[in-house]
Amino acid sequence: MSNRLPSNEGARHPATFRRIAVRYTQWWLLLAFVAGLPCDRARANEAALRAVLFGSMEAGASTFSASGAKLVFDRFDRDGPVALVTAGGGVRLEDGGRAPTMMRFTALGAALAGYQFIRDWGAVTVFAGPEASWESLSGPGFLQALPLRTGLRLHGEVWARPTETTLATATVILGSARGDAYARLSWGTALFGAYLGPEAAVFSDRTDYRKWSVGLHATDYAMGGYRFRLSAGCQLETPLNQWSPYISLAIWNTL
Repeated sequence: MSNRLPSNEGARHPATFRRIAVRYTQWWLLLAFVAGLPCDRARANEAALRAVLFGSMEAGASTFSASGAKLVFDRFDRDGPVALVTAGGGVRLEDGGRAPTMMRFTALGAALAGYQFIRDWGAVTVFAGPEASWESLSGPGFLQALPLRTGLRLHGEVWARPTETTLATATVILGSARGDAYARLSWGTALFGAYLGPEAAVFSDRTDYRKWSVGLHATDYAMGGYRFRLSAGCQLETPLNQWSPYISLAIWNTL
């Protein structure tokens, strides 16, 4: 008896082997795809947009609150492009000259683009972009809405750690919509889970309004996934021209 397979059996075996090889290839490709999903997801998360959501409020003779988001396209601990979107509003007293004291209501917003520079000692960030401002004046028996103003805003900030236990910050904001300028400096040393120390700020705009603030702050206190800055002190502002207390609170959270 011949040990050779019949011709039709010999024809079926190569096809069978091909089918088995194709099936095994498909399964290996599927397993490789599934095994690669975590890596792909990790790479997607690595390149995902990241954001810091924040809100702040200052209460004193005048009040102002703001909220917004800072966006990065890589990571917060790397050099790269950033964006800043903010909106806020406030109210303050103004001297109406011969008329009684008035109140000025302000609403403003900005959408800025910039770049952050990360160094071993801290970070420097610069922004620029359009801003818009709407204001109204209110007094006894009248209400006047001022036209919408638009302009350019420049924003720069520095967060530096001169030593492992100290934090120094500087912020400067210039806006052409209201002709305003703001600057703040602070220094703190690590104590009780935050950086505690003095702060000073100044603000002015084209209406000849001025405000100087001096106080103490506790910055970067962490609780429940959020970080806080609490400040309190005294401020001098026109038209009151007298010192008055203020308190401010800022909250931010990284997504």
